[in-house]
Amino acid sequence: MSNLFPTYARWNIEPDTAIGMKIISTAGKEYLDFTSGIGVLNLGHGHESVKMAVMEQLNKYWHVSNMFHSSIQERTAKMLSDASGLGSVFFANSGAEANEAAIKLARKATGKSKIVTCQQSFHGRTFATMAATGQEKIKTGFGPMLECFKYVPFNDNDAMIAAIDGDTAAVMIEIVQGEGGIHVINQTYLDTIQLHCQKHGALLIIDEIQTGIGRTGKPFAFQHYNVQPDIITSAKGLGNGLPIGAMIGREKLAEHFNPGSHGSTFGGNPVSVSAAEAVLKGIFKQGFLKETVHKAEYLKSALANALKDAAEVKEIRGLGMMIGIECEQDVQEFLAELQEEGLLVLSAGPKVLRLLPSLTVTETEIDIAVKKIEKVLAIKQTV
Repeated sequence: MSNLFPTYARWNIEPDTAIGMKIISTAGKEYLDFTSGIGVLNLGHGHESVKMAVMEQLNKYWHVSNMFHSSIQERTAKMLSDASGLGSVFFANSGAEANEAAIKLARKATGKSKIVTCQQSFHGRTFATMAATGQEKIKTGFGPMLECFKYVPFNDNDAMIAAIDGDTAAVMIEIVQGEGGIHVINQTYLDTIQLHCQKHGALLIIDEIQTGIGRTGKPFAFQHYNVQPDIITSAKGLGNGLPIGAMIGREKLAEHFNPGSHGSTFGGNPVSVSAAEAVLKGIFKQGFLKETVHKAEYLKSALANALKDAAEVKEIRGLGMMIGIECEQDVQEFLAELQEEGLLVLSAGPKVLRLLPSLTVTETEIDIAVKKIEKVLAIKQTV
């Protein structure tokens, strides 16, 4: 009997140790981890520079509250601001908290309440971010949602134009719908959103919780496109496993988050921020990002070649190290069979296998993973 609420459909695996791309279970089985903690461990398990930064901060202090000045918060905020082209940062504890802050700021800054999001989006599980999410399964059983959200189909220009009006505070969008099936936004859709946000005095919020911090080969995924958001949100890869989120906004928005308007007891915790600073120092180097792009192209090409004759595979899509393999059937059986083969991957909806390897993955590890995926899907092909 467990004393934990059964909120997670847990795998029959308990990690004992983890390093780099590998997890060793308490049963002694070794797994190649292409989940990276659901897109969190962009530098892999047990990365030395992150570990050293955390240990150094632990030996100084690990909490004093946000009543005190913090040089480490200032340094890390500057790195995020410089990389994003935005001016002000609020540190939270998670992606949902970062999105919650973005929703609050957009409503306060514009004096309006309606926020447009997309069907099949995912923005979190707090009450506001659950309401922002365009998936009914996330909301089932929780009663009436906040009424200020409107949902439109992803990449549907006409629907988006019809949704944005003078009552719209913001549009909140993902560059790649992670939980929604690894669907990538197109430039025309982003152009439409930006144009009509400007026309109606609405803010553009880009949820970079899963796509940010180098995951797509850029500091943030919106930088693959000709667009400049008002607010972006970050978490997951930001702390490489330490709990942290960040809302990053245009400098002019700072006046709307004055003292007392928002806050978090643990937001900007010095241990988590020390991890984030180490992560950004490593990932935001041009050489690192260039190598990430190369390995992402290598992975996608290897998958396309290995699965070109697999009748089970409908499409391989994604951006950078965020790849989905859409299948003809439910993928839960595939997940289990890949685990038997020693490879951990995720799902993104019922029929999509989701690959989120650490950005430090090697070509050799990619080759091993692709062979395992080919083996499992090829078996299904002949059944």
